Amino acid sequence: MKKTRIVVALAAIVVIAYAGVRTFVPSVIEGQMNQVQRDPINSVDASALAFHNSLIVGDWHADTLLWDRDISEQAELGHVDIPRLQKGNVALQMFTTVTKSPEGLNYEENATDAPDSITKLSLVQGWPVATWTSLTARAIHQADKLSQMASQYPDDLMLVTSQSSLATFLAKRESNPKLLGGLLGTEGSHALDGKLENIQVLYDKGFRMMSLQHFFDNKLGGSLHGTSQKGLSEFGQQAVQKMQALDIIVDVSHSSEQTVKDVLAISQAPLVISHTGFNGHCQSKRNIDDSLMQQIADGGGLIAVGYWDGAICKITANDVADAIIYGINLVGVEHVSLGSDFDGGVTTSFDTSELSVITQALLQKNVPKQSIAKVMGGNMLEFLQKQLPTN
Repeated sequence: MKKTRIVVALAAIVVIAYAGVRTFVPSVIEGQMNQVQRDPINSVDASALAFHNSLIVGDWHADTLLWDRDISEQAELGHVDIPRLQKGNVALQMFTTVTKSPEGLNYEENATDAPDSITKLSLVQGWPVATWTSLTARAIHQADKLSQMASQYPDDLMLVTSQSSLATFLAKRESNPKLLGGLLGTEGSHALDGKLENIQVLYDKGFRMMSLQHFFDNKLGGSLHGTSQKGLSEFGQQAVQKMQALDIIVDVSHSSEQTVKDVLAISQAPLVISHTGFNGHCQSKRNIDDSLMQQIADGGGLIAVGYWDGAICKITANDVADAIIYGINLVGVEHVSLGSDFDGGVTTSFDTSELSVITQALLQKNVPKQSIAKVMGGNMLEFLQKQLPTN
């Protein structure tokens, strides 16, 4: 009887301890990883704000679904939630799903078999048991969070998966300017668990963009931050072909330069780099050569500029504007877009509610309003109208 009481007491202690971990640890981790160090000059004048609020604003990359937050409520943590997206006049947000990330990650070199930090995060956040071992299950879990949010709050969020649903979204937004169009993408195709058939599985869950690598080499080929610097594997070639057959947008963020070259050689559709800088503007191991950026643009692709130091060397709105202007001069205004990497373990000087600071910085640098409209979201909208599946 005494042993039974001891076991029960120990079990109770474990439950209480886990509840404490579940409640506090995820927010502590995110608080350390997704920071905002606001620039004192981040005020926006009335005319710039009015112009910003007249635009279609779109962002190609935010890792918000990774974190244990209710995005229907405004948080003090991180960079993105629905209320802040609405305050920033964001119309289109690509939500990318992180499924594996090496401990000690860096831009130089990461081993594929390095200990995985997302496994630990999934445990402390109480994700389903399937996510402990399956990267596909992790992507699906994050996608389900967004789908459930869209069902629960249809006046605030609509999942966009096709040209027809995008048209419906735009029509609804005419009378409801707070409506957000949410899209789903993967942060690396290790999310396939090495199986081509999982491309269809993720497509059926609403995924319409897939990046090939993250911080390490995978079955599809070499990462910009991996150990091999190899190109696209045979499996990777098959994956790209299957993705494009389904009208899934291929994202070459984090891919090695050889992988990018190999994808360009076989691609049947324009490519996207969903979050990056330009190496000629900010020499960084995070950024591929400018010549490859030009080739992506020549194929009708988009380069989405990020807001953190690894991509643009600094983090103020003025620095973001300088990176955008460099990109316009390099590849043309029709090929430059926004790719924040918000909630992706980066420090920025503003969150998504404050995107008008970019608009104002571009105005102050005498970028024409028509060009600003394209970069802030017009290019993303036009790309999606052409590249998403028809229905």
